[in-house]
Amino acid sequence: MPVYDSLVTHTSAINAQLARYGVKFGLYKNGEFRERLFPFDAVPRVIEADAWDRLEKGLAQRVRALNAYLADVYGAKQIIADGIVPADFAFASSGYLPQCEGITPPGGIYSHISGIDLVEGQDGEWYVLEDNLRIPSGASYPLVARDLCRRCDAETFRGHIMRDNRDYGERLKAVMDNVNCGGINVVLTPGRYNSAYFEHSYLAEKADAVLAEPGELFVEDEILYYRDAMKRHKVGAVYRRLSDEYLDPLCFLPESLIGVPNIMAAYRAGNVAIVNAPGNGAADDKGIYYFVPKMVEYYLGEKPILKNAPTYLPVFDEDREYVLDNMERLVVKDVAEAGGYGVVFGSSMDAEQLEHFRQAVRTEPRRFIAQEVIDFKCLPTLVDGQLQPRKADLRAFVLAGETTTVWPSGLTRYAIDADSSIVNSSQGGGFKDTWVLSR
Repeated sequence: MPVYDSLVTHTSAINAQLARYGVKFGLYKNGEFRERLFPFDAVPRVIEADAWDRLEKGLAQRVRALNAYLADVYGAKQIIADGIVPADFAFASSGYLPQCEGITPPGGIYSHISGIDLVEGQDGEWYVLEDNLRIPSGASYPLVARDLCRRCDAETFRGHIMRDNRDYGERLKAVMDNVNCGGINVVLTPGRYNSAYFEHSYLAEKADAVLAEPGELFVEDEILYYRDAMKRHKVGAVYRRLSDEYLDPLCFLPESLIGVPNIMAAYRAGNVAIVNAPGNGAADDKGIYYFVPKMVEYYLGEKPILKNAPTYLPVFDEDREYVLDNMERLVVKDVAEAGGYGVVFGSSMDAEQLEHFRQAVRTEPRRFIAQEVIDFKCLPTLVDGQLQPRKADLRAFVLAGETTTVWPSGLTRYAIDADSSIVNSSQGGGFKDTWVLSR
C-alpha cells in the first residue's frame, strides 16, 4: 500500500483548513485582483535520500556560482573581460540595474534566498529550468501544508522516516541575522492585496521578524527605521517582498507608492541589509541562464552537477538559424516574462503563428530563448477522486548565510489539466508537499 493512502482520505479536510487559514494565491487579471485557494494535493512527491544528496550538492554549487557572478557583474566584471559572458548581453538584461554598481551588500551575499525550478526527466536526470534570485515565493505553502497534514494524519508521519521541514523559519532568521547591520529584522510587504501576502505574514511570524508595510518604514540620516505606535526601531535587515523597481521611488520608479524613499541610500551606506539584494535580476534573466554552467566552471573550478535544459540563444547566429529551422518542436520563452507567461510551445502553433514568432526572433533576438522540450515525469495526483498523472516541477529553496544550504523540502507544483506542462500557480496550477526521505 502506498505510504500516502491514509493521507489521501484527508484531502478535503486539509484543503478546508487551508481555506480557513487564508492560504490563498492572489491573481491580477484584466485589471482585477482576485484571490483563490491554492489547490493542494495530498499525494506527496517523494525523493529518495541518495537522489536528494546529489540535488543538494548541485543546488548549493549553482547558487554559489550565481552569487559570484552578481559580485563580479556589479564589480570587476572579469567574466565579461574574459569573454565568457558577452558584455552587450549582460548589460542588456532588464534585470541589470546600474544603480547597484559598486555596492557590496553586507556579507558579500546577493541572493540569500534562491528559488531554483527543476524538473525530473524520464531519463532520471534533474534539469534546472529557471533560477529565481529576486523575490522567489512559495516556501510557506509546503510548510503550512505539512503542518496540517500532520494534524490530520499523524500516524503516516510516525510510520515513515522523512526529513523534517519545520525549520524553514529558523533558517530564514539565521540568514537575516547573518547580514543584520544592527537592529530588528523586518519583512517588508506591499500589503494585503499582494498575490503572496499570506506568505509574507506567515514567514514573518515563523522567522520572528516584524511584518511591515512601506508606510511604517522611513530613512533618516541613511538609517532605516520601523515606526510602531510607541517608538521607532532601527532596522538591521529587511526581507523585502516587492520588486526592485518599486523599492525606492528616489532611486527607481518615481511613481512607486509602495516603496521606501531613500532605502537605497541606507543600503549603499552599509547600514541595512536588503534580502535579496537589489539588482539580482542580472543573474536570473532567462538568457543569462544559458551561461550558468560556464559560471560554475569559471568561478568554482568545478564541473556542474545539475544540467540546464538544452538552450539556444538567438543572438548567436548558429543558434538563431537552428531555432528558426526547428521552432515547431521547441519551446520559446520571452526573457522579460515570468510566472508561466510568455512561454509558447512550437508544437501548439499553426503555420501562421510559427511564422509570426520566427519574424519576432529575427527582429529581437535578445528578447527570446528557445529550449528543447524536456519530457519530464508526471506525478500521481488526485483528480475527481481518482489518481491521475499530472506534470509537476519542483521549486527548491537554497539559503545563503554563513554557509549555503538547501532546505530539505520544496514546493512541488502540478498542472491542473492532463495535457498541460504549465504548472505555475499564476496559471492555475496546484501544489504538493515534497518528502525528502531520511536515512
